[in-house]
Amino acid sequence: MTAYFIQAFIYLCAAVIAVPIAKRLGLGSVLGYLMAGVVIGPIIGLVGAETNTLQHFAEFGVVMMLFLVGLELEPKMLWNMRNKLIGLGGLQVGLSTLVVMGIALSFNYGWSIALTVGMIFSLSSTAIVLQTFNEKSLTKTEGGKNAFSVLLFQDIAVIPMLAFIPLLALPELVEKAQSVTQSAAEHHDELSLVAGLPGWAYGIVVLMAIASVVVGGHYLSRPLFRYVASSGLREIFTATALMLVIGIAALMSLVGLSPALGTFLAGVVLANSEFRHELESNIEPFKGLLLGLFFITVGAGINFDVLLSHIGPVMAMTSGVILIKASVLLVLAFIFKIRGSDRWLFALSLAQAGEFGFVLLSYTVQNHVITNELAQLLSLVVAISMFLTPGLFILFDKVILPRYEKNENTREPDDIDEKGTVIIAGVGRFGQIVNRLLVTNGVKTIVLDHEVQQVENLRKINTKSYYGDATQPDLLHTAGIEQAKMLVIAIDDPERAVGLVEYIKHTYPHIIIMARAFDRRHLYRLRNAGADFMVSETFHSALNLGKHALIRLGVHPFKAEQQRATFYETETTHKDTLYEAWKQFTEDDKYLVHYRDMFIQLEETLSAAMKDERYRSFSKVERSWTPPPKENHTEFSKAESD
Repeated sequence: MTAYFIQAFIYLCAAVIAVPIAKRLGLGSVLGYLMAGVVIGPIIGLVGAETNTLQHFAEFGVVMMLFLVGLELEPKMLWNMRNKLIGLGGLQVGLSTLVVMGIALSFNYGWSIALTVGMIFSLSSTAIVLQTFNEKSLTKTEGGKNAFSVLLFQDIAVIPMLAFIPLLALPELVEKAQSVTQSAAEHHDELSLVAGLPGWAYGIVVLMAIASVVVGGHYLSRPLFRYVASSGLREIFTATALMLVIGIAALMSLVGLSPALGTFLAGVVLANSEFRHELESNIEPFKGLLLGLFFITVGAGINFDVLLSHIGPVMAMTSGVILIKASVLLVLAFIFKIRGSDRWLFALSLAQAGEFGFVLLSYTVQNHVITNELAQLLSLVVAISMFLTPGLFILFDKVILPRYEKNENTREPDDIDEKGTVIIAGVGRFGQIVNRLLVTNGVKTIVLDHEVQQVENLRKINTKSYYGDATQPDLLHTAGIEQAKMLVIAIDDPERAVGLVEYIKHTYPHIIIMARAFDRRHLYRLRNAGADFMVSETFHSALNLGKHALIRLGVHPFKAEQQRATFYETETTHKDTLYEAWKQFTEDDKYLVHYRDMFIQLEETLSAAMKDERYRSFSKVERSWTPPPKENHTEFSKAESD
């Protein structure tokens, strides 16, 4: 037992250290897991022979992932994706398989082996790609959506591949395996429902097993889940979800099929179940941990002796697989009109082999299609290509994407053929709200933004905007800054925002400047540069949310509004003191300490004000709502800014 604890500690410790470092370096969690495995395995040797056993256990993470993929496959969604799913995904798998098969045939491999290798390398890593898309917020991009369609088709294509591979068995390998199996059977009794059955009986048993998963999942799962849910015990529902997945995996193993195939089918059957989301939330944590363990074992299982003795062929095959798949995907991207940087994202993200490659390799060896020696070399190619995937994403992020962004944003500014009362610099989420409020109140605005896509998106919804860098004097002149009354600064670059305030106040002192601040320090810098009105982008929304949080926690709405107002008044009262402190010490090394002390004093004052207000029974806020007097309107507006 102690040995298990130590092994578990080593794996968890490696993951805890390596994954956050990889994430911080922008490499993604998958590379972190792989690096952790390489370090504790081949490099320092903390883990060894048990890696293969653990990998079989960790492969259950892939099984769970297929179950979750199946849960996502609602018939309506599949129908909407039919063109990309069948066209894009089908062509990718078909063309990649044929090209790899052709190259394998040219090296004098038999057609069955060449076809098997082609199918293995046609698949990509769903686990790595989808996890990286989520971490980098690429899921909603055009490249991400098309890549998901291909991955979905690949996951479905594994099912016929698993059914087809046994038909490719080599007679000489079958004969050799039968003698070995017969010898082993004398010493070991392996559970199997199909051992020794003739071919026709084997087929019937397999069909019955699949039918039981489909029919049982459709008719029996709902009553079972309702019964368990009525108990109100969440842990029992989790146990039921695990029981379902493990039971189906066991059944598939008993009939000689892939557990992933069975759980995938079960997921599809349960996709329309009302318990779908509960199942997802219960399975997801186990899937994440097991997939992490799976990637660690992949890294730890790299056989450096075999790799070093065949370093040339392995690296050549790895490079070839990535180049072939990327080329095929680029051609498909042209055919299906995937444009710009999305084309490269689509091609590079799917250029690796995938975790199903390990599953298919194991299955092909079991079914005597390829030899163990060849499977070991191909496993290295799959592992190394997966290991290189984060590098492909880095290539996209650091080299390809910046070039497209530069090309998109280096066109000549638009010709501005109108003038407005207000010029809005930057029309992201913040600037759009300001513009909509002004326009709906009859104020003529000129909207400028240096993001081409943002400008085009606004034009699609009939919001007139112009491309150009609002910090450039020529563009501001063209936009009519001399005749405008106000400039709203809502650009996403704090430094450029401060520079723009300084330029406008120096060149056009009559212009009223309203500016969005990212935080308190940026607000002080804008104020110091001469902005007339500043607002922190999160202050008022956070304060409003806090008020509603108090209400939901049982505080009377008037009392919650009273506390919100007290918080605001206390902040407003001390804004000038904090600003003067910032001005005095901004260049001094003691700034942080001094400012921190003042901020702590503000928090103590705020806490005292809250308590004082809580016990006051004569608060005007609690009796009625009192609008600010008209004569103080200007002062109130000014106070809002801070």
